[in-house]
Amino acid sequence: MKQFLIASLIAGAMALPAAAADYTIIAPANPGGGWDQTARSMQTALQQEKIAGNVQVQNVPGAGGTIGLAQFASQSAGNPNALLVGGYVMVGAILTNKSPVSLNEVEPIARLTGEYEAIVVPAESPLKTMGDLVEALKQDPGSVSWAGGSAGGTDHIAVGLIAKAAGVDPTKINYIAFSGGGEALAAILGNQVTAGISGYGEFESQVKSGTLRLLAVSSAEKIAGVDAPTLKESNLDVVVQNWRMVAAAPGLSAEQKAAVTADVEKMVKSASWQETLKTKGWQDTYLSGDAFKEQLAKDVSATETILKEIGLVQ
Repeated sequence: MKQFLIASLIAGAMALPAAAADYTIIAPANPGGGWDQTARSMQTALQQEKIAGNVQVQNVPGAGGTIGLAQFASQSAGNPNALLVGGYVMVGAILTNKSPVSLNEVEPIARLTGEYEAIVVPAESPLKTMGDLVEALKQDPGSVSWAGGSAGGTDHIAVGLIAKAAGVDPTKINYIAFSGGGEALAAILGNQVTAGISGYGEFESQVKSGTLRLLAVSSAEKIAGVDAPTLKESNLDVVVQNWRMVAAAPGLSAEQKAAVTADVEKMVKSASWQETLKTKGWQDTYLSGDAFKEQLAKDVSATETILKEIGLVQ
């Protein structure tokens, strides 16, 4: 009887579902920007779908995400409950800041989303079209100030490519880097800069309310529901897509990496996450495992080439 009871208890325990993991997600930027929005959207989806029990988000801003990256790599090693949000911006920032820590020091899990760039001006700006902005840029590149994310990130690269496509020396652009989307938006709305550039989702509510004018988007083709020409339609041969990823801590076992990857995949396929993609205007670019690592290596190489061409990296 005793053996039967023990066997029954073991069988019952085995039948119980595994306890959902708790996660802490590092967003290596100030609140309000794309990485912060991504981390908090993950927090919501993971908890709503009961993939994770408790999920916390911590903001560690600075230097295009490289401060958060360095802290994550050193302090979270071996911790299967720690995650880091990053992306294309971080790839550029690692190069331009000559960061001693790269994405090789963490465990890339998956690319999550993609988002096209949007170029905006305050509603009262005399610049009505992308052509007007390009003309001002040609006349005096330094007089046109751009508010965007961190130096060497997607926004900075896009402005450099716009200048290059317009026949303007990209090293002459007047780019003002902000570590958080909220700060950049405040500068644009406060008429402290000529124009702003970031992911469309960060400007959408202001564009719809009429406080910002959308001049162009960086997609290859028009975006459904977005009333703006592409840069290509504005006679600028530029297409740029920002992407965002999630990484796990270094030093995990194969089993721990597999568990994190499985949780992220469940989240990406969940109704909560799919609804977030729609409301935020993010493209689903999910790619995981070795396929993502291979693509990441290609992106790092291509970014280094672009940054050298526009004078951000020697």
